[in-house]
Amino acid sequence: MQRIQLGKTGIEIEKNGFGALPIQRISKEEAARLLRMAFEGGMNYFDTARSYSDSEEKLGYAFEGMRDKLIIATKTAALTAEGLRKDLETSLRNLKTDYIDIYQFHNPAFCPLPGGEDGLYDAALKAKEEGKIRHISITNHRLAVAQEAIDSGLYATLQFPYSYLSGPQEEELLEACRRAGMGFIAMKALAGGLIRDGYTAAAFMEGKAEVVPIWGVQRDWELEQFLDVVKNGAELTPERQATIEKDRAELAGDFCRGCGYCMPCPVGIEINNCARMSLMLRRAPAKAWLTEEWQEKMRQIENCLHCGACAAKCPYSLDTPRLLQDNYEDFWKVLEENR
Repeated sequence: MQRIQLGKTGIEIEKNGFGALPIQRISKEEAARLLRMAFEGGMNYFDTARSYSDSEEKLGYAFEGMRDKLIIATKTAALTAEGLRKDLETSLRNLKTDYIDIYQFHNPAFCPLPGGEDGLYDAALKAKEEGKIRHISITNHRLAVAQEAIDSGLYATLQFPYSYLSGPQEEELLEACRRAGMGFIAMKALAGGLIRDGYTAAAFMEGKAEVVPIWGVQRDWELEQFLDVVKNGAELTPERQATIEKDRAELAGDFCRGCGYCMPCPVGIEINNCARMSLMLRRAPAKAWLTEEWQEKMRQIENCLHCGACAAKCPYSLDTPRLLQDNYEDFWKVLEENR
């Protein structure tokens, strides 16, 4: 097992964490079984959010009576102090605890600061003084907001998309966190499903001493590979390095990460999947993506209003309408080839 210090928090955790977004898609009992399997396999850092439907409740159910053995992180997407207080009380109740270890502002469009009109940071600081949270943190998809959070010196950790497909800007953020003594939590360490080999992804992370990847899992086989990494490590072999280089070459340039911040679409296009369909067809068995259900979803692109709302909300500044059109054309071409 590889234990690391989470920034300057004094918290020691297993380097590989559990991302609890996907467990909202499975039953309460299945989620509890998976969470306990993760804990028994050596994981002790669990990351959830108020906006992940019943994810917090499932964590609370799975780990009731063993709070002192876990490090729990959750998030609030509140825009006001009152909203934050309400979210925090709900999270505490759902998680069956009286404190949160890492309480994160969930991808705000700005960096909350003391004295701000929104009152968010001051509300979090008061909750910390009351013992309801141990550390104030932030998650984001925007480089500028993330950099401001680092420069402010106000945050214990930054959670940001990071994988071996990340570029120099993300590496600069990581280095800035290192200099500031901030913990760096890597969301989307599998690049939203574009990285298919968990062992290779984990081997890359092994070389990033301060990075805590939170692996989002909802199935036994997904979790088992990361528990194997917890137990035995993952060596960055020449074969795995070759996989990384191949993936980087294939995914160079603009591509949709599937984060979903462009949603909802006014005409119902499932943008976060449709705008990267070409990649999924190449990187996963195509049959699963060529069903009648997905044909209908891809047809929705024909109704695009070209309103620009999705592009305006994209944290990666992608030309989303163009990506949708390109993926639409590729989809029908691949479908015809597979008939």
